[in-house]
Amino acid sequence: MNFSRKIKIAPSILSADFADFGREIQAIESEGADWVHVDVMDGHFVPNLTFGPPAVAAFRKHVKTVMDVHLMIAPVDPYIDAFAKAGADVLTAHVEAGPHIHRTLQAIRGAGMKAGVALNPGTSAEAVTDLLDLTDLICVMTVNPGFGGQKYIDMTAKVRKLRAMIGDRPVHIEIDGGMDPVTAPAMVAAGADVLVAGSAVFRGGSVDNPGVYGANIRAIRAAADAALPGRG
Repeated sequence: MNFSRKIKIAPSILSADFADFGREIQAIESEGADWVHVDVMDGHFVPNLTFGPPAVAAFRKHVKTVMDVHLMIAPVDPYIDAFAKAGADVLTAHVEAGPHIHRTLQAIRGAGMKAGVALNPGTSAEAVTDLLDLTDLICVMTVNPGFGGQKYIDMTAKVRKLRAMIGDRPVHIEIDGGMDPVTAPAMVAAGADVLVAGSAVFRGGSVDNPGVYGANIRAIRAAADAALPGRG
């Protein structure tokens, strides 16, 4: 994983066909996905249940790009090694998920993964002030975590503040929630470079009609690139 601020589209497989994950992953990658985003939910930290380490390990066999695993669970630390063994390239924990996020980020990096920290809509940018040299990615939630397809919450000011705080550090800003060709440009203009998109990528397509995925990805990328021409 070489660092670049070039715009990256990371489809969330939470919106894929659960009965055909392998082919879904292959389809989005063949149609231009830069990363594959995996949402892990525990029914405790967020009101939904999704995938554990065995499922992530099964996805890994199909992912050829970057597997971006977003933990919406608490506690996080007991599961770090399991997700490392499952093949996560980036592992993101929520700053709200426990009292020792500094230790958590150290442990993620210690397990050989890139370390991400996520912020819920109600959490300020300042929550990561003392974490910037320990993290490789800051995930800004633009929906309240737990379900796909929610209404977008504008976090432009937070993203702009984070961009200024990061300075020249090699830290990605990822946006998770409601990303589509309409909402993406403002986030990119504010400083984001990784856009997680679920329904906006998978809507209207299938593994038997993957061209729709490609058209959706290209539409988001084109809108994002237009917000900062010449970036990257």
